Amino acid sequence: MNADFLITFWISVKLATLTTIILFVIGIPLAYYLTYSKLRFKVVLQALISMPLVLPPSVLGFYLLLAFSPNYWFGNFLNSYFNVQLAFSFAGILIGSIIFNLPFMVNAIQSGFSNLPISLKDASYTLGKSRLTTIRKVLLPNIKPAMITGLCLTFAHTIGEFGVILMIGGNIPGKTRVASLAVYDEVQALNFDMANKYAIFLFLFSFVILLIVYSINREYLKWKRF
Repeated sequence: MNADFLITFWISVKLATLTTIILFVIGIPLAYYLTYSKLRFKVVLQALISMPLVLPPSVLGFYLLLAFSPNYWFGNFLNSYFNVQLAFSFAGILIGSIIFNLPFMVNAIQSGFSNLPISLKDASYTLGKSRLTTIRKVLLPNIKPAMITGLCLTFAHTIGEFGVILMIGGNIPGKTRVASLAVYDEVQALNFDMANKYAIFLFLFSFVILLIVYSINREYLKWKRF
């Protein structure tokens, strides 16, 4: 394997790891709020979180690129006061990946919360436990398969993301070029052998992730029957 191949995969794995960790921290409180809050307007938040599931990645990437550009107020603010440029940078594609993969984490964890009996939370409150203690010691231990599913799907989806990263990052080798973009580059260059290496890695990686998710869920369902 050449250096470019290894660097590309290192960027892919780093991006997926950081995206997954950040979304796990963000996803738990968001999923809890969407499950248990009785506010009428939470449906608006739910719709916004789920938008990346139906919105073309290029559209989201385009608007994020505009927002990050120094020609617009947000990008200009970051550039002028903090000397930060998000467009065509790793930080930029990281933010894009967090936004684009938000529903994969939140929806999985929310599904876990929704399947818990409401009496579980009420019993904890009756015993004098605080909300934070109830979440940390009662609810979360009972939705481990949902959390693992969210972690795995978010990581795998980030590894395979193409449109958002291309729009924001510009496919810069050694900086924003990830494995999914490398496949496109190699095909464009008619270098099918190298494209095949990238594609095989992505295929096997995605298969292993899904195998882990289904195996964990299967074992959990078997455990619940006893």
